[in-house]
Amino acid sequence: MSTPAEQSIAEAQQELIGDFALFDNWVDRYQYIIDMGRKLPPFPEAEKTEARKIKGCQSQVWLLTQAEGERLAFQAVSDSAIVSGLIAILMRIYNGRRAQEILDTPPDFIAAIGLDQHLSPTRSNGLHSMISAIRRAAAECVVS
Repeated sequence: MSTPAEQSIAEAQQELIGDFALFDNWVDRYQYIIDMGRKLPPFPEAEKTEARKIKGCQSQVWLLTQAEGERLAFQAVSDSAIVSGLIAILMRIYNGRRAQEILDTPPDFIAAIGLDQHLSPTRSNGLHSMISAIRRAAAECVVS
């Protein structure tokens, strides 16, 4: 796996799509998502504030965003195994990327790996809420 400095968001999405293509069914894909979520770094308890909570998610999700020059660093956590996996996917795609690139690159991986068809409506809403929060942070970084 490449690091954010070495690949674009589009390349990271293609790599993720390739990883999901290795699985024959959605049982295995869900297990892969859950396994990804188990590898998330610890989230600081002090940052689990109402201000950091993502609205629109069925599960509890907290997102911490830090600007590092023109790049954004994200950290997130959820109380749900599957949502933690979705967070891990988003971190793989967006963490450490330039804010403008986040805004310029649509999240094509959602349809390409079938998340739009295989997530429950509430989980899908939560995924889109998390992406919206990431894009809002990118827009704020570009403006400032």
